[in-house]
Amino acid sequence: MTSLTNSIGRDGPAPARSAAGGDVPDYFALLKPRVMVLVIFTALVGMVVSQGHVQPAIGAISLLAIAVGAGASGCLNMWWDADIDAVMTRTATRPIPSGRITSEEALGFGLFLSVASVLVLGLAANLLAAALLAFTIVFYAVVYSMWLKRATAQNIVIGGAAGALPPVIGQAVVTGSVGIESLILFAIIFIWTPPHFWALALIKADEYARAGIPMMPNVAGPASTRRQIVWYSLFLAPLGLAPVALGFGGMLYAVIGTVGGLGMVAFSIRVLRNREGEAERRAALGMFGFSILYLFALFSALLAEQSFGLFRPVLG
Repeated sequence: MTSLTNSIGRDGPAPARSAAGGDVPDYFALLKPRVMVLVIFTALVGMVVSQGHVQPAIGAISLLAIAVGAGASGCLNMWWDADIDAVMTRTATRPIPSGRITSEEALGFGLFLSVASVLVLGLAANLLAAALLAFTIVFYAVVYSMWLKRATAQNIVIGGAAGALPPVIGQAVVTGSVGIESLILFAIIFIWTPPHFWALALIKADEYARAGIPMMPNVAGPASTRRQIVWYSLFLAPLGLAPVALGFGGMLYAVIGTVGGLGMVAFSIRVLRNREGEAERRAALGMFGFSILYLFALFSALLAEQSFGLFRPVLG
């Protein structure tokens, strides 16, 4: 595959440049706020399932630092991927390709927030949590954005580790260590990521091809991608019930995990069977949408059980 290029302003459509800095909403958009919400949510669940206690003020400051760190990595990702964003319809209106913010402004903003978030988390919580946040930023902004995304069809699989780390950081904030609870949550998000993104990639394959990104449907083909979505979903369904087996997921979680896991498998089979036209599009979008609901419901169940006295053990 021909690489797009190695820096902003390289071959291909160059992002427009703004004459002055963007407005506050433009800078906020650089932080990928929807991703930040998910990061805050999963990090909070990582905190509440931990066997420990943290002062509310420290917990709140830590969550804010984790969110800002996630936003910083998203900002650096937009800085690096501005050439790609400019040729894809769903990203062409982002602040850099649309010319509302220059690449230099985005780079400076992202670097400042990266350093600030790590320093604040280290001061508010502990060095382990800060180190994990720093690793997450570097992994997403450098390893995934600058290398994996343009180099291999396994970009989402390996790069998914960055999105799966917030629960681990959350537990480190509370306990100063990493335990089995957050590692299981990491594994669930990690295995969930490929079928979630590949479902969308199936119907965006032409755009990824135009941008020069080796997404799985473009490299292995749609048929192989559909089969892999099924296999990942089959593995995810029992993995999602691991918190029950380990004793930190109760009856509510067990019910949601069972129903949701079966739903993931059912939607993946629907993707496998619907291969053309509007039926393919509906199946892929259905899988994409349900996968978001599934992850949200799983983590909401843990949060409700641990925070509101709803925990009812299934085993023992």
